[in-house]
Amino acid sequence: MRRLLNFLYNFHWIVDGEAARSAQAYAGFLRQLLQQNEIRTVVNLRGRNPLHSWWLYETKICRELHVDHHDIPVNSRTLPSRKILIEILDTFETSQKPLLIKCSGGQDRTSFAAALYILHRKGWAARSEALGQFAKWPYLHLPKRQQRWLRLFIIYADQEAKGRPLKAWVGNGYAPEGLMAWLDAQGMHDAFRNLPDQPARTLKNGLPVI
Repeated sequence: MRRLLNFLYNFHWIVDGEAARSAQAYAGFLRQLLQQNEIRTVVNLRGRNPLHSWWLYETKICRELHVDHHDIPVNSRTLPSRKILIEILDTFETSQKPLLIKCSGGQDRTSFAAALYILHRKGWAARSEALGQFAKWPYLHLPKRQQRWLRLFIIYADQEAKGRPLKAWVGNGYAPEGLMAWLDAQGMHDAFRNLPDQPARTLKNGLPVI
């Protein structure tokens, strides 16, 4: 049953016994998934959604099991704000372990957060391991056009941090506008939809309209 649930929910360990990743437990076996893997914290990258049944179910099960639950709204097509990145990293630091990171399919936003976890814990020497979290198999990361920034962020961050720890660089050197400029310079104008709290930018012939 354990292996079946892990397969059903795209569950994988990021760091064995410490941090894991998965999809939304749509089929209703979240209790068993959390118990069987001894999860103590759920990090929900879909944000707080009290009007949706999946969120009510998820938070109910976490309360009943005394599992901590954190809502962090990450949009796979919007470049991340400094605030959101710091919130993710702070949550990694302060959460009870093992923790589970999840979004809807456990493929895109979850791959991004899993890569951040590895870099935050192990440093830039683990960049290849972090990029491995974006693999098509077994994680099923098949990004749509405007989700391609997720993986590219890791490459950009490594270049810009210049050896500084990830959290130190995010706190003092990162801005989404800088990431946008870097993506544009790589010819990846359409690798994202918009900046935080901004409308979708207009492209003409694949180039941004100034």
